[in-house]
Amino acid sequence: MVKIVADSTCDLSPELVERFDLTIIPLHVLLGDKEYKDGVDITLPELFKWADENKTTPKTSAASLEDVMDVYKPIIDNGDEIIAFCISESMSTSGNVLRIAAEEIEAEDKVSVVDSQNLSTGIGLLVLKAAEMVAEGLGREEIVKKIEDIRPRVRASFVVDTLTYLHRGGRCSGVAAFAGSALKLHPRIEVVDGAMQPGKKYRGKYSSVVLNYVKDMKEDMMRADPTRVFITFTGVAKEIEDSVREYVESLNKFDEICITHAGATVASHCGYGTLGVLFIVEE
Repeated sequence: MVKIVADSTCDLSPELVERFDLTIIPLHVLLGDKEYKDGVDITLPELFKWADENKTTPKTSAASLEDVMDVYKPIIDNGDEIIAFCISESMSTSGNVLRIAAEEIEAEDKVSVVDSQNLSTGIGLLVLKAAEMVAEGLGREEIVKKIEDIRPRVRASFVVDTLTYLHRGGRCSGVAAFAGSALKLHPRIEVVDGAMQPGKKYRGKYSSVVLNYVKDMKEDMMRADPTRVFITFTGVAKEIEDSVREYVESLNKFDEICITHAGATVASHCGYGTLGVLFIVEE
C-alpha cells in the first residue's frame, strides 16, 4: 500500500485530509522566541496580530528531522511505501528534510519525495491526484511519474490586499510597497517554475480587484481538469468569497469547488486578504 504524506503548506482542509486518508507534517512558525506548528496550535488571527504589533514577518522553518521520522517509521514498519510532497524546494528546505528522514530510517527505497514546485493548494492539487491514483491501485513509481507529468500544468496564483507582508519578508521593496499602497495597487503573484513572480497589477477596490483577477483566468479555467478547483485565502470578507465562488460556479466547469483557508506558513509571507484560485489545465 502507498501512503500519501505532505507538509502542511499544501493547505488542505481537515475534511479533505480525512477523506483522502492523508498524513500532514506541520512546518514550524516562529513568533519571536515562541515556536508553533502550522495548522496545529496557531491561528491566523493570532499570527496577524503578532505580526502587526511587532511590525515584522513571522519566520517559518521546515519540520524537524525527528518529526518526519516519527511519521515515516510506523508506515514503513507496517509494510507500506510513502510518497511525500513538499513545498517548492526553491522556497524551503522541507524536501531535503523529507529525504534525509528516509535515509535515517534506511527506507530510501520505499520513500519517494516529490518537489511540488508549488505552494499552498497548488501542492494540494497534486496531493489529491496522487491519493486518487492510490485508490485506483497504482504503484509508487508509476504515481510519481504521472504526478511529474501533471506538475507543470498546475496553475497557482493569488492577489494580495496589502504589500506589507511581502515587503517585510524581503519579497517586495519598500518603495514598491509604499507606491502600491498609495496607488491602491494589488499585484497578481504567480508561481512559475517553483518560484513566485509578479504578474498583472490591479488597481482599485479590493472586492473588484479579486473578481477581475478571477475573470482574467476564465480562458484557462475553461480548459482545466474538471475534477476540482481551489479557492484558497488567508482571510477575506464573506461577500468577496461568495462572489468568487458564484463566478466559478457560473462557468459550470468543475465537479468540485474546494474552499480552503491558507495555513500559517503561507499567511506569514502573504498577509491578510490574500486570495487565489488554483487548478490544473488539461494537456
